[in-house]
Amino acid sequence: MKKNKFLAILFSIVGLLSLNSCEDYLDVESLSNTAEKQQFDSASDTFSALVGVYNSTMGDNTYGQRMNLILSQSGDDMRTSGDYNANDRRGISCFGAIPTNTELLRPFLDTYAGIERANLVIKNIPISPVYQTGTAADKKLMDRYLGEALTLRAHFYHDLIKNWGDVPFQDVPSADLTDLYLAKTDRDIIYDKILDDLLKAESLVPWRSEGATTAQRISKGAVKGLRARIALARAGYSLRRAPQQMLQGSNPQKYYQIAYDECKDIINSGQHQLNPSYEGLFRSLHTNTQDATNEVIYAIGAFGGNSRTDSKIGYYNGLRHDDTDWKSSGGISAIPVYFYEFTKYDLRRDINIAIFRVSTTKQEELQTSINWNDGKFRKSWSSITGTSQNLGIDWPLLRYSDILLMFAEADNELHNGPSADAINAVMSVRQRAYAGNLGQLGTIPTGKTAFFNYLVKERQLEFGGEGLRKYDLIRWNLLETKINETRQKLTQFMNGTGDYANVPEYIFYKKATYTPTKTAQQNVLDMDYYTTTGVAKADIFYSPNQSVATPSGYTKVNWRLAMTQPYISGDPIKSYAYYFQPNKRELLPLALDVVNSNYNLTQDYGY
Repeated sequence: MKKNKFLAILFSIVGLLSLNSCEDYLDVESLSNTAEKQQFDSASDTFSALVGVYNSTMGDNTYGQRMNLILSQSGDDMRTSGDYNANDRRGISCFGAIPTNTELLRPFLDTYAGIERANLVIKNIPISPVYQTGTAADKKLMDRYLGEALTLRAHFYHDLIKNWGDVPFQDVPSADLTDLYLAKTDRDIIYDKILDDLLKAESLVPWRSEGATTAQRISKGAVKGLRARIALARAGYSLRRAPQQMLQGSNPQKYYQIAYDECKDIINSGQHQLNPSYEGLFRSLHTNTQDATNEVIYAIGAFGGNSRTDSKIGYYNGLRHDDTDWKSSGGISAIPVYFYEFTKYDLRRDINIAIFRVSTTKQEELQTSINWNDGKFRKSWSSITGTSQNLGIDWPLLRYSDILLMFAEADNELHNGPSADAINAVMSVRQRAYAGNLGQLGTIPTGKTAFFNYLVKERQLEFGGEGLRKYDLIRWNLLETKINETRQKLTQFMNGTGDYANVPEYIFYKKATYTPTKTAQQNVLDMDYYTTTGVAKADIFYSPNQSVATPSGYTKVNWRLAMTQPYISGDPIKSYAYYFQPNKRELLPLALDVVNSNYNLTQDYGY
């Protein structure tokens, strides 16, 4: 797969970087003053250092797998597949991770390594000779690098806060600290600092079209979008240390205004639009095809076929392939009732949720409801075959649809109800989802509470499996509520009551040959479902059982019948969100090695 010029440069430089990752928490980089000055004595050398900062977002320990596919998958849309274990990825998904969990240490350390690299760039650019005495063009280029480093550092701190709450804060290189053993800093102080940094970065980084920038490199839109996301987190709820409660940040209206202004600037810029095809957007990530609409405002790059800079997106998660040509594991499961949050007219349903797997003979095999996977990423949509786990698929960290929905949310909060612009923003997202069936869109409510609740669901439908849902629910203080609601829905699903009264207990079907070039919706419709007269194929998932005995030539798959009480509650190994405790499990524990390496660190939050 052909990557853009920026990642090609990254590939050639990354092995030569003198700014190596910290192996231990807040360890000092072994750079002499002379070596450090030489690293920034030209624009090209400075760019090499900046590439090292970008590199810290990549690989298994951050956005190649752990930060986006493991730490974040604990909402009311997805969960990690398999049975609970406190010391691995499934412990995180069940809210039962403990300090010795193997998934916690490296994301924390590698994120701080990124902060260290960013701090070196941020410190040295203003004092570099090229910045002080170079040409105007060189100074403008160095300003851009500075803005990118400030943005990446803000991103790193946001990742730390949303997973661990208050964390040690440093905005200078470790070698410049008088004491490496830093205590935790209140997250609001960190948030305010990085929001200021991002405001500065806005004036330094060009828009996408001005900087000839692709999605893998930070543009002004990325800076503004990230600032809006962080502002909403600052305005929202989070689990505090003292008292140990979910509390809202101070002066939320100030931060809603920041989010509103930043999103409005992006909307008015004309730089980014919605891709007319929701599926086409995600397919383009598999082929590294530039999206002409620039919906993906910022994507974490992946390249190199290794665990350090590539990603396991599409192998670890996504549609499960048992065939040898597209072997993949399907490590993330969809919550069964998430399927029924979508109407049958919503094109996002069959993209977000894969209800079949591909067999060893490349046939679609319908799965029981407790074995569905996330479906936005599919190895068969890439050009890589065989057993390879690294597919070079970028992670869409920020999309334009998120800008539209954040704008609508902030507008609603500021104006005690949505303006026409806010309603239109949401409507545009839904119109894409209902392309071809616009008559089924329904009406968007106009009251403040009703509109907010509508947004809560719309974000669930739009961003399923993209690692946003858990953190959205936390900042809205709805995580406990939605976990309880999901358990109630799962119970109704099991019993065939309420909204699930017409959901079949089982479905009879015949396998179909899997054709990856067909749309996700067509793949689902390709299977031959047994129906009685008058029931359309598209309605099979919403109609009672079509027969008692298995018809000749068909295979029976349990649908509602697959749901049992152990999945819902009561089973410490299999139950959904079994270990969740409000005012405690909204955050992860620090890895034991991190706490042991710093006598000023405390575990907190009841761990």
